[in-house]
Amino acid sequence: MAKRPPKAAQALLTQSDSLLASLAPALCVDLCAGLPVSVVAGVDEAGRGCLAGPVVSAACILPQGFELPGLTDSKALTAQRREALAQGIRTQALAWALGLAWPGEIDRVNILQASLRSMERAIARLRVAPALLLIDGNQLLQTELPQRTVIGGDALVPAISAASILAKTFRDRLLCVLDRLHPGYGLAIHKGYGTAAHLDALRRLGPSGIHRRSFRGVLPASLSFATDPTQERQTCLPGMPQPRTSK
Repeated sequence: MAKRPPKAAQALLTQSDSLLASLAPALCVDLCAGLPVSVVAGVDEAGRGCLAGPVVSAACILPQGFELPGLTDSKALTAQRREALAQGIRTQALAWALGLAWPGEIDRVNILQASLRSMERAIARLRVAPALLLIDGNQLLQTELPQRTVIGGDALVPAISAASILAKTFRDRLLCVLDRLHPGYGLAIHKGYGTAAHLDALRRLGPSGIHRRSFRGVLPASLSFATDPTQERQTCLPGMPQPRTSK
């Protein structure tokens, strides 16, 4: 089990949110008033809006003096550039880990909760205990570790950018494997997102075992999602409940 961070790190939680609100790339080498960057873990996910496959999260701790030119939000990079950066991240990172939530879990608890669970799993698998978590978005996690949320952090904070790239590249490779196991849907091409071709394949073939049946467009409109009769159907980009935000 990861050790509790020192009191000095916990005290950072009492600082004003303006610390992170004013983030700029030039400041990201030392985000937290003297806390070494090597004990800060960035956390991000990939695949939350997809119709098929798991949501994948990554947690990453970068060392002091890392050299990864062009590190930014994975969605702003080409696949080739993401792969090159992912290799550099895995080589240079002080620690990194992945966490997954598969469609069955997504359908049971909803995509938001499944995404948060996948992030918590990634953090739990880090071999180095971070003193602070920087999480992309506005949702806090169930963890005793000090944490901050950073909206747009995947483009601002190098450790979050690195986590974004690791999650995205792993998930893309996984969807290529799932495409061979579940042919006909084009998973290797669209990676599970709700493209016109994907929706057409669902109409022709019906959902496979790795489709999220609670998502609109996966099952015919005449069928209801029966796992939980009280659970609303989720859209491709589901509306989120009131977030657990930083204070």
